[in-house]
Amino acid sequence: MVFISKKIILGKARYYLEKSIRLPNGKIKKFSIYLSNYIPNRPYENIKNCNGLLESKIIYELTKIASKYYKKNHIFDEKLIKKLEDTKIGYKSIINKLSKKQLQDVIDRFTVNFTYESNAIEGNSLTLKDVTMVLHEKKAIKGKDLREIYETFNTREVIELVFNNKLKINEKDIIKMHQILVKNTGVSFGYKTIPNFLLGRNVQTTPPEKVADEMGKLIDWYNKNKDIHPLERAAIFHGRFEKIHPFEDGNGRVGRIIVNIILLNHYYCPLIIRKTHRLSYFNALESFDNNHKDKLDRFFVERYKETYEKFFVIYLKYLK
Repeated sequence: MVFISKKIILGKARYYLEKSIRLPNGKIKKFSIYLSNYIPNRPYENIKNCNGLLESKIIYELTKIASKYYKKNHIFDEKLIKKLEDTKIGYKSIINKLSKKQLQDVIDRFTVNFTYESNAIEGNSLTLKDVTMVLHEKKAIKGKDLREIYETFNTREVIELVFNNKLKINEKDIIKMHQILVKNTGVSFGYKTIPNFLLGRNVQTTPPEKVADEMGKLIDWYNKNKDIHPLERAAIFHGRFEKIHPFEDGNGRVGRIIVNIILLNHYYCPLIIRKTHRLSYFNALESFDNNHKDKLDRFFVERYKETYEKFFVIYLKYLK
């Protein structure tokens, strides 16, 4: 939130427009610009043209900080990191411009879209209209499988926790998330007890007896590699998680939600993988299985940009 501070320098009052921002390393940094013509009894008139200058300064400084902090490679280079920082500021600006009612509306719309697309990737037959009715009217649809209805209800419950920052990347929360997602569907929650296999992907998933150990290693890797950009870290985590395939069922849905936990916990906008991208999504995962991560990195970058521009930016545009 932007605020005005007053400092006495050489006996004279000086006013500054300030804003505190969380940096990639988790620390808080205060940014400010001097208000040379500030008049205390006319605050809004004095700062209305300064907000843009402060935001520009913040974007410029954050880009330099992020470029130095995050590891760079041929995909996550300085140019891409700058664009991602721009969207991070843009996303926060969009959220801050919304009223409480509008914010809930955009979260509801995201939840409907994410739930429909994520479940559809796994073969859920509910249409977007069906999902909208289930989530808004909270009732089953005649002729539809109850398991699919519960999958829809359950996904909404988890997404609400995600947007309220109630879930972290740790074993307890990942298992809790799975328990909610499979509630009333006949699927046992918790790590798998029998081996599972992936149709259409030539990869051997982690045996049940090694799942806890492999998940522990994955979470430990996540916590130790904070200098990898969050979007790249989300892509790598997702690829490794899906290869482990720790649960009896629901691995894809859990994995895609984890991606958004990582993004939102680092103040980036969440993303949606649509069913129309199912083939390229699975191809990217198969490439990752074969130790080639570039395709999955690029896939996530495109889905992130698409969600930001075609969901959040468009939403704000239609409010004007």
